[in-house]
Amino acid sequence: MANSIAEQDINQATVGIIGAGVAGSTIALRLAEQGIKTLLIEQGDGLVNGPPMCHLHAGGNLYREISDEQCIKLLNQSINTLRIYPHCVNQRPTVIAVPTQDPGEPSDLMPRLHLLRDEYKRIVAQDPRNQLLGEPDQYFTLYQFEDMQRLAQLATPEYPSANDDWMIPIAKQVDLTQLKYPLVLVQEYGLSSLRIAATATLSLAKLGQAQVLTQTKVLSVSQHQQGWQIETQDQQGQQTHQVDFLVNACGFRTGQVDDMAKFKRQRIVEFKAAYIARWQTPNAVWPEVIFHGQRGTPKGMAQLTPYCDGHFQLHGMTKNITLFKDGLVQSDDTSSQPKLPNALVNKIVNHWPQDVLVSRTEQAIEHLSQFIPSFSQAEFGGKPLFGAQQIPGDDADLRAAAVSFEQHNYARAEIVKASSALTAADQILEKLVQLKLANLKLEGTRETQFPITLQLGMTEITQLATELAVHRNYPAALALPYHATSSRDKAAVTQQKTSAKPLVSRAEIEVATAS
Repeated sequence: MANSIAEQDINQATVGIIGAGVAGSTIALRLAEQGIKTLLIEQGDGLVNGPPMCHLHAGGNLYREISDEQCIKLLNQSINTLRIYPHCVNQRPTVIAVPTQDPGEPSDLMPRLHLLRDEYKRIVAQDPRNQLLGEPDQYFTLYQFEDMQRLAQLATPEYPSANDDWMIPIAKQVDLTQLKYPLVLVQEYGLSSLRIAATATLSLAKLGQAQVLTQTKVLSVSQHQQGWQIETQDQQGQQTHQVDFLVNACGFRTGQVDDMAKFKRQRIVEFKAAYIARWQTPNAVWPEVIFHGQRGTPKGMAQLTPYCDGHFQLHGMTKNITLFKDGLVQSDDTSSQPKLPNALVNKIVNHWPQDVLVSRTEQAIEHLSQFIPSFSQAEFGGKPLFGAQQIPGDDADLRAAAVSFEQHNYARAEIVKASSALTAADQILEKLVQLKLANLKLEGTRETQFPITLQLGMTEITQLATELAVHRNYPAALALPYHATSSRDKAAVTQQKTSAKPLVSRAEIEVATAS
């Protein structure tokens, strides 16, 4: 009887979530998996269709400017993310290089890497299921100039199976004289937004407590008794929804709902873009590569993120590539919503002019080519990944953020990186229990908290992710696990076997790719 009453109490409360990006979708999964009625409202035609994500950020190694505290948070959050989205990882290492032109030194990176390695050891000792980034002692590996010269003489492996294998393409094709030493190989993996979208879509469809409304615009929100009233517009006309708790997960538009709810919040919004290039590199399976640089200058960081079938995602932290003039804006006293220039909003809402797409992609290719001369042969590869991200408060360097609460049963998800979404979901669930809107014991492993989500297999996730890629006008290769067979040339690329525990089986990969 007690269990029945608890279930009734849970079912009486409804949580409304506005925005179905990675934050809103993950929050909806977390709550619905616990039997809480969840109403997820999305203006677009699908889930997780926001700004680009390509990196797990397991330690914040891309960002020299952020605090050690943020790096430790990102490491822990990333491990938790891998446990609920195991099929969404692209399992390959990342190589970090400091160019000779950069004022920084590789030695500056060492204290943080040792700190992160020790933290990884700690959380693996706490729970062996957290060992998802390989052996803790091998969280990072250093390579001196002499090491790279030696590797340059070796044959390029078709199937990377050790750290040295991943470094061989760099040893052969990067201009090693332009770098300071040592180089760092870190067990920092990629994250597929398309496979997260597929996972959320499939899981929420199986969860009876979740109602998902896409192509639905929120017109207004207002306090209603102890909860909220949401007015929406869809193809059938205007609708009214009553919820007991409201979650604002609108990404860079979070301030618009704050304004509707009459809450003030300071935040920053930044518009950024990454570009897709096609580069044929026979028998070369690349790691991700980061060439550090000073943000906003012509020598800004260059980032090469590999996908299947010779596709690469490119970042260049210069104003002519990833960053944009007036692309970083703050809220003011009149509104919680920072105002991006209309030209940038139009890029989000409408199509970019083709000549601008090609021009910026070519500049990104040129930016990477200063370190990888042969990359100058790369070509425009398709629609860029772009969008705006919110950063709560006034610190533009903040990368680890989750959720904030207001009175009257209102929360706003304020993640900056995708790996923070689960933390936001946990904190919201804790608040619901505190308010007695959910009668739950907050216990159990991640695996027991997501029984429906973790029943999904690589085959169905990859198939839907590929369909989403095509629907969203991206190359289908971006949806495939990077350690899977290329969809075009069938050049097999196996998952990394350094010391990492496989997140998906080889059989699942082969079946998914064959689909």
